[in-house]
Amino acid sequence: MSSHQTAQTMKPATAAKKLGVYLEATPAEFQEGVVSRAELNALQTDPPAWLQELRRTGPHPRPVVAAKLGVSIAGLARGGVSEALTTEQIEALKTEDPEWLRRERATQAEVRKETARIKQKNTERDAKRS
Repeated sequence: MSSHQTAQTMKPATAAKKLGVYLEATPAEFQEGVVSRAELNALQTDPPAWLQELRRTGPHPRPVVAAKLGVSIAGLARGGVSEALTTEQIEALKTEDPEWLRRERATQAEVRKETARIKQKNTERDAKRS
């Protein structure tokens, strides 16, 4: 019995998500092919110029935009941001500091604080059980 392994592949959309880039901004050959696990690892460890540029200037997918602004993806939607943004657009939003962004950042801070409180409570409960 021989163990023949086939290369694990993924759709370009999945690979783009794992790389943290906006699929529509990637080169056509990336969008049209499939990406093997080995190719993905190579892109992550030694990113080509197009990937470095995309990560630096965008356009960035919503999860990256949300992280750069310090809000949730839902907060972006509530703020009316539904498309990918470039680094320049993100910086302009930070400078502008609209009311929705301040509100969403405050909400995100409360969520983080509550998550930390619950984690602390669970840690204390687990310590009492031990």
